Amino acid sequence: MQKDGQIISCGSPRVVCLGLMLCLMVMAGCAVGPDFQPPQKQVPDEWAGPATMPTTAPAKSAERDLAKWWTIFEDPTLTSLVERAVQSNLDMKLAEARIRQARAARRGALSGIGPTVNATGSFQRSQSPGSSGPFGDEEGPTTNQYQGGFDAGWELDIFGGVRRGVEAADADLQATVETRRDVLVTLTSEVARNYIDLCAFQERTLTARRNLKAQQHSAELTRQRFQAGFVSSLDVANADAQVATTSAQIPLLEASARQAIYSLSVLLGREPAALMQELSAASEIPAVPPSVPVGVPTELLRRRPDIRRAEADIHAATARIGVATADLFPKVALSSSIGYRASDLDSWFDRISRLWSLGPAVSWRIFDTGRIQSNIEVQKALEEQSVITYQQTVLAALQEVENVLIASAKEQEHRKALAEAVAANRKAVELATELYTQGQTDFLNVLQAQRSLYVSEDVLAQSTRTVSTNLVALYKALGGGWEDKG
Repeated sequence: MQKDGQIISCGSPRVVCLGLMLCLMVMAGCAVGPDFQPPQKQVPDEWAGPATMPTTAPAKSAERDLAKWWTIFEDPTLTSLVERAVQSNLDMKLAEARIRQARAARRGALSGIGPTVNATGSFQRSQSPGSSGPFGDEEGPTTNQYQGGFDAGWELDIFGGVRRGVEAADADLQATVETRRDVLVTLTSEVARNYIDLCAFQERTLTARRNLKAQQHSAELTRQRFQAGFVSSLDVANADAQVATTSAQIPLLEASARQAIYSLSVLLGREPAALMQELSAASEIPAVPPSVPVGVPTELLRRRPDIRRAEADIHAATARIGVATADLFPKVALSSSIGYRASDLDSWFDRISRLWSLGPAVSWRIFDTGRIQSNIEVQKALEEQSVITYQQTVLAALQEVENVLIASAKEQEHRKALAEAVAANRKAVELATELYTQGQTDFLNVLQAQRSLYVSEDVLAQSTRTVSTNLVALYKALGGGWEDKG
């Protein structure tokens, strides 16, 4: 073929490269293996649990409430602890490091699409064999050789194996992002739960001390009446026993409170005793607001990081089927090199010292005893497993929300009854003490009334703590604690 006075052979490198580039453009959009299809989400339209936490907040407001749900308690100390934990918690730092690792792996997978260029250089000094002459043995000539240049290679991703690898890396990166969000959800809930536990232990300690003071007063009154001959020593012994029993509870509550402080300190990435001075003062248990944005089950699938991560895992597994399938097809690569080779530096850039090469290469694994096909089957099985894991994650999430909804509803009923019991027991203590002082009843009634009051007040504090921690668990189950800033 002749063009502009030049003869172009059909077998020349220029034509071969042109043909390969044409094939590449034709097949650029082709990638073997299945395309990812988001899994079908089969969830109920409404929650089965009782609607005990209604909300009239608009969707955007509810989304903001979920992102920073701990602020609804209106407790500055809790808000400060959560914000500091997000900044310094070691699990968060570990999750962020894994995101950086996934991003680097994604860049590595993407680099496979482009060519590679290497620079080479060498120097060699050599001596040829000598010969025997009339004047003795003669050494061979010594020569120098300088060589340098560039080598380039490009494996054409005709069947999309590299692109599928990039797709898998993208999905892996998304999975690590969702893992960080999941860590964030867990962290915020753990900080809130431990803080509520701390407040509950502190309140129970105050309750025990308040009842202990009243019981000590009754014991002293009984002792005085015994000395006056109005009661027997049995009443004194019963009063002292009740004082000792209540007093024995206080060290255990104080130990539990200190352990909660230790847990909060570690969650903030600090040594266990770092928050002792800040958190030693007693605080009230954070109160639950009258309304909570529960939402509907379909929103749960969009919100929860573990479900989003499971979906990303399916995407990555699907893409890796394509990576494995691409090994069934031939691999086409272009390679070239250009450089100079000379025996001395003065002639380094002479035309005669120039060398170059250019040409395509095709490799195709025709027989490998079924290794490629086995790998494809492995990747398909892994995808199937990821789909099953996704389904399990969705069901577990739905169950978690339903469990918290029913537990919250029944605990609120429980707490209401306990509050009524506390009020009745306080009245009973007042009446029993007054009648005992007047000699109209025995000390056993006073003892029983005081014991019932302490138990009901202690259980009420525990129920108040449970109501608040149930709300924390609900927000965690709904995937609250993070916001998409992208």
